[in-house]
Amino acid sequence: MSLNHIRPWRNIYRRKSRQIMVGDVAIGGDAPISVQTMTNTDTSDVAATVAQVQAAAEAGADIVRISVPDEASSKALHEIIPEVSVPIVADIHFHYKRGIESAIAGAACLRINPGNIGSADRVREVIAAARDNGCSIRIGVNAGSLEKHLLEKYGEPCPDAMVESALEHIRILEDNDFQNYKISAKASDVFMAAAAYQGIAEATDAPIHLGITEAGGLVSGTIKSAIGLGNLLWMGIGDTIRVSLSADPVEEVKVGYEILKSLGLRHRGVNIISCPSCARQGFDVIATVAELEKRLEHIKTPMSLSIIGCVVNGPGEALMTDVGFTGGGNGAGMVYLAGKQSHKLSNAEMIDHIVEQVEARAKVLEAVEAGPQAAE
Repeated sequence: MSLNHIRPWRNIYRRKSRQIMVGDVAIGGDAPISVQTMTNTDTSDVAATVAQVQAAAEAGADIVRISVPDEASSKALHEIIPEVSVPIVADIHFHYKRGIESAIAGAACLRINPGNIGSADRVREVIAAARDNGCSIRIGVNAGSLEKHLLEKYGEPCPDAMVESALEHIRILEDNDFQNYKISAKASDVFMAAAAYQGIAEATDAPIHLGITEAGGLVSGTIKSAIGLGNLLWMGIGDTIRVSLSADPVEEVKVGYEILKSLGLRHRGVNIISCPSCARQGFDVIATVAELEKRLEHIKTPMSLSIIGCVVNGPGEALMTDVGFTGGGNGAGMVYLAGKQSHKLSNAEMIDHIVEQVEARAKVLEAVEAGPQAAE
């Protein structure tokens, strides 16, 4: 339940953007901020690519992007798309024909990089293919591949150059009466990306796809993305996000949701509130949380779980969570349910019991969400 109506300082007022569709997923307007990722398999390996898309979808990905570097990849899309459950964005670089082929294959969106796809005439051909096949387009500006004339004008990649690139290509789409587009302006530098996104947000009402490109490995990339995307989202900018990590795409999805959950913008699965542990802990907090994270991955219902090692902050945190466990003494702790003290439990029984309680609470919340019709 949202507490924003009584805690106005928690409100985020999202930028007003027009809404487009990527397959059956609404982007912009009042639609939830969507979470995307990208496959890293060889696209022509249909089985491996389908498996990775489905793993990402199971983790919560709303949309998955697939690189289409050659004709074999665009041909593979004909087999991949019917086998997956989420809309596919075809990632197009250098050769505009891959965009045309991907649209025909059933891609829900074409991601084109203005700096390397070629002339305006070629972009127009991609626009025609998108229109004919019900595709949306993402204009993907990247600091690392800006157009030559902009690099000559500005001397180096910078936010102004990225915004100008974006607006030039918006004009091409709109001059061709194509409105079904979103836009991104990615850089590996957090400051450059944030400034570019702010400039674009002020200049257009197009939906915005957020990302800090080439952010790094799981730990460093998570931190960089959380800072960059988190600040933009806090400002109300962003309609869809992708966390770019040198890691399994499933990890990108998990981090994306954690960023959105931390800002109260979207909720999925169990939000574990846990202490870092110290000498006061009544049980091994770190090992317990690691085990619970694994065993509760299957829960998709939004809910909260507090795992606190001692009674300093434990009872207070548990009052605000669906399920809680606070460490005590003599090898036992206190279980809290729906914010109320419920019963004592031995540490040895704790993990299995908490999993059972979370699963039971999830069923209750699902039934409430479904309403009276669910009982019929």
